Amino acid sequence: MKIGVIAAKATEAPSQLRIKSTLYLILAFTSPFILYRCARALAMFWSSSSSSSSSDPKIDAETLRRRRINSSKLYLHVNPSKVPVIYSSYYDISFLGMEKLHPFDSSKWGRVCRFLISERHLEKNSIVEPLEASTDDLLVVHTEAYLNSLKYSVNVATITEVPPIAILPNWLIQMKVLSPFRRQVGGTILAAKLAKQRGWAINIGGGFHHCCSERGGGFCAYADISLCIHFAFVLLNISRVMIIDLDAHQGNGHEIDFADDRRVYILDMYNPQIYPFDMKARNYITQKVEVVTGTTTDEYLKELDKALEVARGNFAPELIVYNAGTDILDGDPLGGLKVKSSLHPFA
Repeated sequence: MKIGVIAAKATEAPSQLRIKSTLYLILAFTSPFILYRCARALAMFWSSSSSSSSSDPKIDAETLRRRRINSSKLYLHVNPSKVPVIYSSYYDISFLGMEKLHPFDSSKWGRVCRFLISERHLEKNSIVEPLEASTDDLLVVHTEAYLNSLKYSVNVATITEVPPIAILPNWLIQMKVLSPFRRQVGGTILAAKLAKQRGWAINIGGGFHHCCSERGGGFCAYADISLCIHFAFVLLNISRVMIIDLDAHQGNGHEIDFADDRRVYILDMYNPQIYPFDMKARNYITQKVEVVTGTTTDEYLKELDKALEVARGNFAPELIVYNAGTDILDGDPLGGLKVKSSLHPFA
């Protein structure tokens, strides 16, 4: 897992947990810590949204995008003593057991980090902690209409595929669901800078490849891959980026965002028999590799080796964004493939 920027995305089968009681929910609301986090999240979200909507309509879209990128704080200074591994405890999504209603494990990022530390592959104080992406940062790619739609809990419930979220107050959703997503976006964007400086970088979260500028889905609320690349175009002064998407699902979000953009080469290796079935987005894949349900380790690695050789001959990237999906592994409830874990291609 040492190819350019790595926006890791994995899926594990979660155990079922019982939803907490109404009394517990009320007590959670009245906790001073919860109230503090709520106020902080709302202040950031609403104030940024208000300032963004007052932008001068005479400024063309590309100029406005560059202004937002240049004024962003996400490319923060990282001490050379830190390793280019990015994670924050705010990545994990966990409240009232509702996150367990979807097979996508939204607490895995913390477990990955704790495992690396316990196995002495990583020291806790050497990890890079990113900032949370602001609304102005998100507007580099997303439309204002889409970001406003996330202020309605029912829309977030649809994107995350967790129906009970629809009945919760949006301030809670902002704090407990969307804020962690925005922090992971900050991590993916920062990973490009570190990869350019160090030769590689890993964001333990992110990889929300089903989200595009105007639409979310598949547990992906923000288009962190697209944002990462647009920031890199401006701040790293590069013009050739390759996306290697090895998640078992098609990366339809970044494919829509970079449709016909020759600066971006997309190698997407996915199972066409599972979500999202986005035929339009498939037209924008530079190099499509389809692996059907039941594909074994040997078959998968053979196809991958051939695909990487073709990609290397077709395109000379200045930056590679590798979306690492462990849902290709045998036993994953969503991917449908039969790749053995000890032979994950970039393990």
